[in-house]
Amino acid sequence: MKQHIEEFINYLSVERGLANNTLLAYQRDLLRYQDYLESHDVRSVNSIDRKHVTDFMYAEKQRELSTNSVCRSLAAIKTFHRFLVREQLSKDDPTNLVETPKIWKRVPDVLSMQEVEQVLEAATGRGWQVIRDKAILELFYASGMRVSELSDLKFENIDLDVGFVRCIGKGSKERIIPIGARAREAVAEYCSETRLFLSRLGRRISRQSIWKIIKKYARKAGIDKEIKPHTLRHSFATHLLENGADLRSVQEMLGHSDISTTQIYTHVDRARLKSVHQEFHPRG
Repeated sequence: MKQHIEEFINYLSVERGLANNTLLAYQRDLLRYQDYLESHDVRSVNSIDRKHVTDFMYAEKQRELSTNSVCRSLAAIKTFHRFLVREQLSKDDPTNLVETPKIWKRVPDVLSMQEVEQVLEAATGRGWQVIRDKAILELFYASGMRVSELSDLKFENIDLDVGFVRCIGKGSKERIIPIGARAREAVAEYCSETRLFLSRLGRRISRQSIWKIIKKYARKAGIDKEIKPHTLRHSFATHLLENGADLRSVQEMLGHSDISTTQIYTHVDRARLKSVHQEFHPRG
């Protein structure tokens, strides 16, 4: 098999003109694939079947590789087997029915509803900066906007009377997101013109500053989870779905063009599943 890999890499270099870094990546993935097969007593390309391929992919995932790395490895293996069939070095392509592992998308880190309440409650005080921070946190969690969308938000795009925010997302797509009373009250207390949220120098607040604000109040609330820029956005989506919101509505509010992106939030903790089973199953 090692000889076949060398022939394949040579083909990619000479006939397809791939860059050296790409060739090295293909070679690394395929040599790992070869080592795995040989460790399972598979030494001929004609002995490889679909289960060998899928088992290798799961073994790669167990090494805690990212989904992108696993998908890249699978792409290399698929291309390799197509090459073998085309060159009549192998009878069949065992990767024909192997799908890209979309189900392995990493579930985003979220805060529980209680933890979000703790973060929001931590932003209390009388100073201008604390009032601004409170408005940012309340609006972020109420709307599920992206950090960049929140940073660019203008005061004129919020209707505090009706309770809606008009958001300009990716690809300049506009969407209308409802916001609750708590967020409206917090924004009303902090009122600024033009750009809604400003730095202490009177400039548009940056995405990095918003992230630092979230981390600051999470620490103040005693939460030691890893906080990322979109932690409140992820929490917004998860909590809506956990409380019965339909997937399409959440997709619309998040501004996802593909519902499969929204589906990563449909995870439900085991305790909730168990309680639902006990409540509704006739022999629960």
